[in-house]
Amino acid sequence: MRVIGAGFGRTGTLSRKVALEELGCGPCYHMIEVFDKPRHVELWQAAAEGRTVDWGELFAGYNSAVDWPACSFYGQLMDVYPAAKVLLTIRDSETWYESVKNTIYPTSRAESDSPDVRAQLHMATTLIWQGTFDGRFEDKQHTIAVFERHTQEVVQRVPAERLLVYEVPEGWEPLCRFLDVPVPGDKPFPRLNDTAAFQRRIQERAQGAGEAS
Repeated sequence: MRVIGAGFGRTGTLSRKVALEELGCGPCYHMIEVFDKPRHVELWQAAAEGRTVDWGELFAGYNSAVDWPACSFYGQLMDVYPAAKVLLTIRDSETWYESVKNTIYPTSRAESDSPDVRAQLHMATTLIWQGTFDGRFEDKQHTIAVFERHTQEVVQRVPAERLLVYEVPEGWEPLCRFLDVPVPGDKPFPRLNDTAAFQRRIQERAQGAGEAS
């Protein structure tokens, strides 16, 4: 593991995943990796409940990790992978909250007839909505306070030489300096998965599931 992402979801993590892979730090683990891996859902559920998990099994074949669920365990992962650098993506607290409220929060509260999907939703609820936000996500002030406290804790916990605090609009340069790799020519920095794109992808998944049923 070369890079551990400590930033919460909806801080540009999918863009960061693609950027890290472009810079030679892939494959990069992201929540989207979980969707077709029932065994991983089991392992993350165990971790969310405080049980011991085999991180080597979860991250076999991966060279970086961003987004939930991994960001919730950045401290443990720092110990498991002592040579890895830590990447903390941040954004404006108000716009972050609105983004989560309009994307992953309603999606994670949906109902499903699929046992695999129900397991994914249960894991997300245990880890994120209950474990991180204390079942109070809809309390905007509380949730923003959790978000901002997480940022402060990461900055205080991670040695400065091992940490990059980063906003996606900054582009390639600070990320490349941090990883000691060249900027990839004139290739634009990936900017993916804004709220509209997220909602469109969820609609497409729902339509596909309906057609398959």
